Amino acid sequence: MTSRDGYVWTEAEGLRAGVRSIGVIEPPSNLTDNTIIFDVIIVGAGYCGLTAARDATLSGLKVLLLEGRDRIGGRSWSTDIGRYPFEMGGTWVHWGQPHVWREISRYEMRDQIEISYDFSSGINQYLMVNAEGTQSMTHDEEDALMESGLQKFFNVDGKSGRDIMPFPHNASFNPEVLKYDKQTVAERLFEIRNFLTPNERVAIEAFVLLCSGGTLETTSFFELLHWWALSEYSYQGCIEYLVKYKFRFGQSSFSIRFFREAQETGNLSYVFNCPIVSVRNEENVVQVTARDGQTFEARRMISAMPLNVLNAVHFNPALSPGRKAAADIGHINQCIKVHAEIKDRHLRSWTGISYPHNRLIYGFGDGTTPAGNTHVVCFGAQHNHFEPEDDIQETIKALNGFVEMHIERIVFHNWSKDEFAKGAWFFPGPEFVTKHLEDLRLREGNIFFASSDWAVGWRSFIDGAIEEGTRAALAVKRDLQRIPKQL
Repeated sequence: MTSRDGYVWTEAEGLRAGVRSIGVIEPPSNLTDNTIIFDVIIVGAGYCGLTAARDATLSGLKVLLLEGRDRIGGRSWSTDIGRYPFEMGGTWVHWGQPHVWREISRYEMRDQIEISYDFSSGINQYLMVNAEGTQSMTHDEEDALMESGLQKFFNVDGKSGRDIMPFPHNASFNPEVLKYDKQTVAERLFEIRNFLTPNERVAIEAFVLLCSGGTLETTSFFELLHWWALSEYSYQGCIEYLVKYKFRFGQSSFSIRFFREAQETGNLSYVFNCPIVSVRNEENVVQVTARDGQTFEARRMISAMPLNVLNAVHFNPALSPGRKAAADIGHINQCIKVHAEIKDRHLRSWTGISYPHNRLIYGFGDGTTPAGNTHVVCFGAQHNHFEPEDDIQETIKALNGFVEMHIERIVFHNWSKDEFAKGAWFFPGPEFVTKHLEDLRLREGNIFFASSDWAVGWRSFIDGAIEEGTRAALAVKRDLQRIPKQL
C-alpha cells in the first residue's frame, strides 16, 4: 500500500510523491459509532502512541487511536520499494536501549537485526571533502580522529563527562551540569579552539550538526553531553548505539507488531487520516474535534503529538504557561535525510563528510538493495537547509558532493514540511531541557502528555518514545482505576 508521505525519484519516472510502506493502515478506520465515550483517546500513532495504545488495550481499557497520517510510525517509518526498506526517519536500535530491546524481545525480532555498514570490500575509506579538495583516510584513522576530537569536546571534568553526568537516565539534574545547558556548541568550540587540530574541528562540527540538525549557534551542548553519556562516553559507543544496528525489514516491520497486538485485544478503535484541531478538557470528559468536524469523547486523553506541533491544536482550557512557553520555543532540528540507490558497489564501504560548503554534510553506505546496488544515506542540517523535492538536480549535485555516484533512485521524506512533525527528531537549543522538561511531562486535567521529545533517558530516540508511551498508559490505567466507570 502507498502512503501519501515521502518522495521517490528515478530518471525514467521523475519525482513522485508517495511511497509504498507496510505501515499504511487499511481500512483507515474501524470505528462504527463515534458517540461512544471511550476510556482514553490517544492522539498520534508513532511509537509513543502505539505503545500507549497497546498497553492500555491489554489492561482492558477501551481505546480510540487518532492519527492524521495514513500510516503508523510517526517520525520512524520505512518504505517497501522493490522489497527494500529505506528508513525515512528514526532507524537504529541497540540492546543497550532498554525499552526498545524489551519490545524486540517481546516480538521475537532479535534475529531480524543487521549491521548497517559493511567494510569488507570496496573503497573502504572515509572521505573528508571541503571546497579545497578531498582527504582520504582508513576507517581506523576516521575512528581515531573522531575519538580524539570528541574526547576534547566533551571532557569538561577531566573524566570525559563521567563525573558531570553519571546518571543520564535520571530526571533530576546535577547542579554542576546546569551551566553547560547555557552553552551552545559554538561557545564550547571557542573554549577549546587552541586544542583542536583543523581536521578535528571539521569532523566535530559535521558530527554535531548530524546529531542536532540545527546550527552551531543554536545547538545545546548539554543535550550533546546527554547523548555522549548514554553512549558510554566514547565515540565507539556513539557508533554502537546511534548508527550501527537496524531492522532487516525496516522500522515499519517493528511498529506494526504494536498495532496488531492492540487490535487483537478487541479494545482498539482507530481512525487514520484524522488530523485534530481542538481539544476540550472538561471536568469528567475530553472532547476531541477533528479537521473534518467529527467529534470524539473519552474520560481521558493521551497526547502523543511532538513538541513542534502542539501549537497547531487549540486546547480549552489553554495549555499551562510552562508547556505553552516550551511549545512556543520548539526544538531546532530541521535535518534533511536523503537516501540514494547507486550503481557504485564499491561505495558500500564508504563513509564521509562534505562540509561546510555542501547542502548535504554527512553520509555513508547503509545497505545493498535486491538489485545488488549500494544504498547510501546522507544528512543535511539547518545551516544549509534546502528542500530536496523543490530542485532534484540540486539534490543530485549535493549527493555527488561527497563522491561521484551513479544514481538509480532517490528516496526521502521532508520532515520540515511535514505538518505532523515540523522537524526531525527532537533536539533542543540551550536551556530548553533544564527549564522545560518537567513542565512538558506534567498532566493537565484529563490529558496526559507523552512524547519521545521529553523522555528522560533516550530522549528523541525510539527508545524514548516507548518509555513515554509506557509511562502514559500506566498513569491513565491507575487514574481510571480510582474512579467509578459510570460518568
